[in-house]
Amino acid sequence: MLTTNLQRDSGSEHGELINNIIKEGKIVPVAITCSLIKKAMENNGWEAHKYLVDGFPRNEDNVTGWNEVMNDITNVPIVFWFDVSEQELEKRIMERSKTSGRNDDNPETLRKRFRQFNEEQVHIINKFAEQGIVRKINGAQSVEKVFADVKEALAGYI
Repeated sequence: MLTTNLQRDSGSEHGELINNIIKEGKIVPVAITCSLIKKAMENNGWEAHKYLVDGFPRNEDNVTGWNEVMNDITNVPIVFWFDVSEQELEKRIMERSKTSGRNDDNPETLRKRFRQFNEEQVHIINKFAEQGIVRKINGAQSVEKVFADVKEALAGYI
């Protein structure tokens, strides 16, 4: 998530905490994440734009925190699920690690992320699917095809 990535590398009060949590393959506390998302939206013209929030929510606590902080001031009309195998994700992230400089791009952290996804995020995706707002995208396709599928799914919202 851009907001969290910028924050963790900024040297700010939360930067080191965020960096350490992400390095361990854990989830940044919802209060910090929601406040960063809200602040980023406010700083970029809250009502004048629509936003795509990447990689959030990741668990039930995130959903609860989002609802407490943002529910009265935001509308979530669509949720994307980029479906990609763990093998393909590992291959891509390990390739990214060659130039990213991220300390969390390593096999140990990836295994923790995959385990967390299977234990917590699948449940969240299913909850949004029950609301009829999940759009499943085949993320193993080419970048161009994934982008085209996303644009098509967003057509009624932008």
